Amino acid sequence: MTNAGTTVTADAPTTAVRLPRRRGIELTLIVVAVLLSVYGYCAVGLAKNGTVPPGAAGYGAGLGVLALLAHFAVRFRAPYADPLLLPIGVLLNGLGLVLIYRLDLETPGDRAAPTQLVWSTLGVTFFIVVVVALRDHRVLQRYAYVCVAAALALLTLPVLFPAVNGARIWIRIAGFSIQPGEFAKVLLAIFFAAYLAANRNALAYAGRRVWRLQLPTGRVLGPIVAIWLLSVGVLILERDLGTSLLFFGLFVTLLYVATGRTGWIAVGLLLASLGAVAVGWLEPHVHSRVQDWLHPFASIEAGQGPNQLAQSLFAFAAGGILGTGLGLGHSVLIGFAAKSDFILATAGEELGLSGLSAIFILYGLLVERGYRAGLALRDPFGRLLAVGLASIVALQVFVIAGGVTGLIPLTGMAMPFLAQGGSSVVTNWAIVALLIRVSDSSRGQYPYEGEMAA
Repeated sequence: MTNAGTTVTADAPTTAVRLPRRRGIELTLIVVAVLLSVYGYCAVGLAKNGTVPPGAAGYGAGLGVLALLAHFAVRFRAPYADPLLLPIGVLLNGLGLVLIYRLDLETPGDRAAPTQLVWSTLGVTFFIVVVVALRDHRVLQRYAYVCVAAALALLTLPVLFPAVNGARIWIRIAGFSIQPGEFAKVLLAIFFAAYLAANRNALAYAGRRVWRLQLPTGRVLGPIVAIWLLSVGVLILERDLGTSLLFFGLFVTLLYVATGRTGWIAVGLLLASLGAVAVGWLEPHVHSRVQDWLHPFASIEAGQGPNQLAQSLFAFAAGGILGTGLGLGHSVLIGFAAKSDFILATAGEELGLSGLSAIFILYGLLVERGYRAGLALRDPFGRLLAVGLASIVALQVFVIAGGVTGLIPLTGMAMPFLAQGGSSVVTNWAIVALLIRVSDSSRGQYPYEGEMAA
């Protein structure tokens, strides 16, 4: 079109920007992760028995085969995926198997490492299935309400089974047990992301302004708040306060990302504080944990010996900067939760502050790469999904690490990849698989459907 002798041409369509695939870097990092895990396994055997464990070769071969199969799935189905995500998962999973094996040597009647290896195999298998079968993460947006219905059903099932250690979070049938809340958190993340992506404009700009916060209309905010309250209410009945705190943090984080309103963070912190105080005073099981947090050495002063939190603090103190060395600590004195809730204390004692910092850096990288993948995406659902999945890992690490170090009261959750727990390790591999799929889309820079239509 011309106007006053000036020719105006339409903008040329933007070309897709594709980053280097870097699958070779991923493979190199996977080999390093497997070698480090095998080294840790051998170090434990040398420290405890003076010889290399007889199963070291089988352990290394098994972990290596699983990692390679996962790598090939990513190489052929998600070639532009972030090259750090899979190696971090392999290293954390391998280190968790080493720590559980190390504690097994102190508790011969309770061997958990073989079972954990089986669950790790199932987790990697599920990872491969997700990467291969799910070609586009946006497909999940169509099943938002199916996901939330399945999540609520999974959360309700443990009510029908007896409590274990004061909480109803397990389903136990014929010696087989799973923790449905672990799977429900991923399903709820998908639902929250889909709902908030579809209603982000109404949540951000419609409704009534109260003080400095733009409150959405009840028609828009009501359904998602009802789902959140129902899920948290079920968890409180089951005394699973750790997962309820996780769901609350996930809900507030995604609400903030969807609307860009910082006021939601303030409201979330206020509600979390009020809820924590109320539950801490009214629920005896939680109240006892709060008292242990406030007075971790009270049992010692009363002549009853150290409780679990005190033993955990002693383990961290004994580790110092460089640690006592793998297999040379005494964190098994913590008791029955040494392989689950308090496995981080074993890492702190035997690897020291330096090793513990390295573990936290791995978690930080995993979360950062998830956030980065979300920021690079063009579709709102993918952005919220990536942020939600990465936030699940971040919140879990904070809650668990804060509990075992005495920063906050204990919540009874499992450290991602490290702790004993089949449901947890399978769920965490699912999270990594979804982040792989999202990062492949963000790094490959597919055209957004709205732009193609325009």
